Amino acid sequence: MSLRFHEIAEARHRILNPFTAEKLALLGEICELSTGMRQLDLACGKAELLCGLAKRYGTTGIGVDISEVFLAAARDRAEEVGVSAVVEFVHDDAGKYQAAPAAFDLVSCIGATWIGGGLVGTLELMKPALKDDGLLMVGEPYWIEPPPVEAPDAIGIDANEFVTLDGTLDRFEAAGTEPVEMVLADNDSWDRYVASQWMTGNNWLREHPDDPDAAAFRKWISDNRRAYFRYGRRYLGWGVFLLRLA
Repeated sequence: MSLRFHEIAEARHRILNPFTAEKLALLGEICELSTGMRQLDLACGKAELLCGLAKRYGTTGIGVDISEVFLAAARDRAEEVGVSAVVEFVHDDAGKYQAAPAAFDLVSCIGATWIGGGLVGTLELMKPALKDDGLLMVGEPYWIEPPPVEAPDAIGIDANEFVTLDGTLDRFEAAGTEPVEMVLADNDSWDRYVASQWMTGNNWLREHPDDPDAAAFRKWISDNRRAYFRYGRRYLGWGVFLLRLA
């Protein structure tokens, strides 16, 4: 999906992944954050995680994202919750961003491991910015059970892009990290994330019937819906994992 389609489909989303506000809050509790700790959030989207943690725990941080549309929403959110003085936003490809070494207590990438060509590559991008006693926070899909061979293509991913939950553990260990906690999405939160994109997309198409991308976007919405009904809801899970360097 093009970046523009992503921006259109998630225009009404505050959280750009299949998590609820309650699950994001739980992540903060698990991390045991305190005032003055620093977070680097790669592919931060609208920065609901970054802003929420800064508001609740007094952390500071940097959010990096390639989308100016999402960063505009992130800056608005920071103003809304009163943390604009302690969070900074950088328009950049998160996979190429050069962070200060060993400068952050928490380095996060929630559901965007494509920035490093996959989970292991993204963890390698994240590790240099982390303090020795810090936490990595990564969001990643996984197969709940092995899917039919046609499922990855229907969903729009490479056949080897994601693995089962225990296969995901193998990838964490291969990257020299140890999982210490996790919070998983459920069917309801997946539904709200995915299905609400169909309404947003349908509304946009009604309002922009002559847009040059309208036909392609309409096909994406249709393909997305069918893939979710047929495969995604049954086979594809999603979770956020907290890791320490092994």
